[in-house]
Amino acid sequence: MNIYILSDKKVAGAENLPVFDIHPIKQDIDLSEYDALIFTSKNGVYSLDAMDQTWKEKPAYVIAPKTAKIVQALNGNLTFTGKEKHGNGFASELCEKLQKQKVLYVRGREVVSDLVNILKSHAIDCDELIVYETKCRTFDREVHLPEHATIIFTSPSTIKCFFKNITWQESFKAVAIGHTTAKYFPSYITPAIADTTSLESCVQKAIEINTIV
Repeated sequence: MNIYILSDKKVAGAENLPVFDIHPIKQDIDLSEYDALIFTSKNGVYSLDAMDQTWKEKPAYVIAPKTAKIVQALNGNLTFTGKEKHGNGFASELCEKLQKQKVLYVRGREVVSDLVNILKSHAIDCDELIVYETKCRTFDREVHLPEHATIIFTSPSTIKCFFKNITWQESFKAVAIGHTTAKYFPSYITPAIADTTSLESCVQKAIEINTIV
């Protein structure tokens, strides 16, 4: 059963095929004017940590448990962990908690949620800080995956970077980490969608669709 994750994140039952790299974007920022910070990925946490250690003094609102663990490991001030695990749902969770606060959303260059507009529509003063970007890898030679391979896509960026390097075969199967990512597939691919937004759930879904008779 050939299951591929398009990053270097290790999950039992799957192989890794990284198709992108994370590049930090250096920023000069004064965090003193903000009441709280919002993170929707571990890359945002790591990138900001490399730039300004004062972020650890600010309450951190994060989208999911794995990002929360990174905040805790770096001795940040973890205040809230979302239950929805996708951008728009997370924004809705924050609307009550961040009333009358000035907050900073620490993010990558490309995002697919409407988090900032949702917060602003609820009278929350929210700025954005772009601290990293995702860049597709370019392979020296064409990558050939085995027939009936199942590929796990965790973001629109992984879809773009996959198709930049690899030709889709009819026998392949796709698993999307969520409904937002699923919207970015070409019309000729209908992905299975993981039950929860975690890589472990994606791998479990890949196993399931390969054992259905």
